[in-house]
Amino acid sequence: MDATIRPEASKAIPLRFSYAPGGVAGTSFKPEHLAAILDEGPQRGFFEVHAESYMGAGGPPHRMLERLRRDYPFSLHGVCMSIGGPSPLNRSHLARFRGLVARYQPALVSEHLAWSTHETSFFNDLLPLPYTKATLDRVCDHIDEVQEAIRRPLLLENPSTYVAFRSSTMSETDFIRAVAERTGCGLLLDVSNVVVSATNHGFSALQYLADFPLARVGEVHLAGHAEQSDDEGELLLIDSHDGPVADPVWKLFEIVIARCGPVPTLIEWDSNIPGWPVLKAEAAAAQAILDRCHSMEDRHAA
Repeated sequence: MDATIRPEASKAIPLRFSYAPGGVAGTSFKPEHLAAILDEGPQRGFFEVHAESYMGAGGPPHRMLERLRRDYPFSLHGVCMSIGGPSPLNRSHLARFRGLVARYQPALVSEHLAWSTHETSFFNDLLPLPYTKATLDRVCDHIDEVQEAIRRPLLLENPSTYVAFRSSTMSETDFIRAVAERTGCGLLLDVSNVVVSATNHGFSALQYLADFPLARVGEVHLAGHAEQSDDEGELLLIDSHDGPVADPVWKLFEIVIARCGPVPTLIEWDSNIPGWPVLKAEAAAAQAILDRCHSMEDRHAA
């Protein structure tokens, strides 16, 4: 079957999708949690799924998603589009991504400001890129292509980084702002990534937030990180997604929500997966912060 995206096929995707989950906390969906989730019955919240885990045509993975989708909105999160890569987007991959959007009508669709492909190879990493005019033009072209294919705005996630490029001519926040203004995309603010990058590069996370275009944020991510040491013995944070959200991330999240209001917030936990009650408790902690912000907004409105 031809996997390229024809213009007439792109226009055939309906402009309907599930309601945005507003100021609600959700979690990554892990298949081992499905039975516990269904036993509880429908609850407040939403689930995020990695697009690349569901690019087959059918089978048990899709049966699980179809069952879960009856009761919950989805956030579809891509990890291999290589938005920042030097090569053209992989047309077959984009076609499969587009098919998932059409099939599940997610409330939110997102990808990373990173690159992860070279020719026909896909890397298991989200690699950084220099912030230059040439990179900006390429990223904007790629986002335009994705948004044309899925016929809706994409949320672009800020990266966690461990190296910086001497060739960069603008800050990360200025780069992200320029991308959003040129393409009309929204932003996914990963608060954990801000803490990781700020620690690794020695800049202020608060100043980063002050420079970040918070008005364009459509979703927030929170995750655990690991602590290591670099070759000089300095603290190095790794965006590992393998444990609970750390205290500095929670504190920064409260500042974000106070500034931009309650937005859909996701707990990411992708390795060393705990039982469902543990992941659910992390989401409940995020929900408590979102609800406090709701209450403060209601009091100010009154």
